[in-house]
Amino acid sequence: MDNTNLDTRLKELFQKQELPQAEPKDGHRLRFLQKLNEQEKKPVKRLILWKPLAIAASFLIIFSLAVPFMNQGSAKADLASISPEFAQTQQFFTSTIKRELASLKREKSPETLVLIEDALEQMEVLEKDYASLKKDLVKSGEDERVIHAMISNFQSRIDLLQNVLEQIDQLKTLKLETHETTI
Repeated sequence: MDNTNLDTRLKELFQKQELPQAEPKDGHRLRFLQKLNEQEKKPVKRLILWKPLAIAASFLIIFSLAVPFMNQGSAKADLASISPEFAQTQQFFTSTIKRELASLKREKSPETLVLIEDALEQMEVLEKDYASLKKDLVKSGEDERVIHAMISNFQSRIDLLQNVLEQIDQLKTLKLETHETTI
């Protein structure tokens, strides 16, 4: 339908209807102008500031409500969040790894430097793998295969550190034996 056809239909409707055509009361125009002048005298700045502030407040409220939901995934992303038994398991592994790392750092010397640096690089790779597994745990809904992979990752880190410490002990023993035979 085009606009001219619509306009004619509207005009026909209004012509058929008998609408009251009363004039406004005396002084209506004067009262209207006074109210309009009063509105113009009010500070407009206050009205202008309310809109951006209201929008900013809305965003702040929405963001503050959304943050717990965004952090919820990261809070559930480890073994400790699954059950108390897994929390104990995770605590055991992390404390063992810290203890082994401390032992490894105590063994740092010019002879062991290459071994220790290589071990630390391998540890970083395993830690990145673990971070990926934490994300997979959230996505999979605590799939047993992911849990098993996380535990295996902890065991691999401990095995790596223990193997390097054994190699360092062998290096020390070899150095002592070599030193004794040369004297």
